[in-house]
Amino acid sequence: MTHKICFIGGDGVGPEVVAHARRVLDALGVSYSGTEARAGYACYQECGSALPAETIEAARASDSVLFGAVTTPPNIPNYSSAIVGLRRALDLYANVRPCRSYPNVPCLRQDIDLVIVRENTEGMYSGRERREDGGNTAISERVITRRGSERILRFAYEYAVRNGRKKVTFVHKANILRETCGLFREVALEVAARYPQIQTEEAIVDAMAMRLIKQPQDFGVIVTTNLFGDILSDEAAQLVGGLGMTPSGSYGEKNALFEPTHGSAPKYAGKDYVNPCATLLSLRMLLEHLGERAAAERLEAAVGSVLAEGKVLTADIGGNAKTSEMTDAIIRKIG
Repeated sequence: MTHKICFIGGDGVGPEVVAHARRVLDALGVSYSGTEARAGYACYQECGSALPAETIEAARASDSVLFGAVTTPPNIPNYSSAIVGLRRALDLYANVRPCRSYPNVPCLRQDIDLVIVRENTEGMYSGRERREDGGNTAISERVITRRGSERILRFAYEYAVRNGRKKVTFVHKANILRETCGLFREVALEVAARYPQIQTEEAIVDAMAMRLIKQPQDFGVIVTTNLFGDILSDEAAQLVGGLGMTPSGSYGEKNALFEPTHGSAPKYAGKDYVNPCATLLSLRMLLEHLGERAAAERLEAAVGSVLAEGKVLTADIGGNAKTSEMTDAIIRKIG
């Protein structure tokens, strides 16, 4: 079967890591037809849009999207993040961030293996902001809906069932945010009752931030709202070697997108410097989503083998290898 994959390099190091991922994909021998599309700040500078309509259509028509990274400048009025816009356009409501320990990678413990499932379309990132009082008061609205809460919680529990996870922890701040987090908690308890085979616990978000550092080995699947998930997933990434080691996938009913979590890192663009693992492990998630489980397992094994040997590592995890050199080592393991 030939899969339709849309490749969006974006800004900074994004095009580089996506190009390396395509080399790995070719080495795996997976049959695919590739479409390249543009997004991000460089695209905005050249054509006046950070997310052209043709990019949305190319992504929508694909079986899956591999995304690099984009820069979102803070000083341009009405500029919208391309990745946020693409998630909304494709209704990619569930963001999944696996965080696990690998050998020879600096980490808090060697037995960390957790997954953060983050609601991806509402909450504090709903985009409802305004200025009042002559511009002296800024207001952002946090939007939590029953529909949004139910589908992300159901996704988390189904993920746990499919992947043999025994526990789901749902995270909120209902003791203070009584309406928005109160609704999320209410729905969480309703959904949890449908999965008696899964152990359920709840945690207040600030306590969760502490527990992630104190006892990360105790967690399986963590599910929460948009902003909380954004913060906790970056914290969890640091426990297992940093953003260069953590992949991500965003899922909707019809589409899915996979990307590294490290961002565009413009200071490293063109320097062959960044860790390719976050992108290649995102590619592993993409392959699994497409049903190419054998190829996904080969890629996972190759990455793990290179890390275990510890001879070809990038600077962020204690080595001095270039992006291309570490990718080459992984391709040799695949071969």
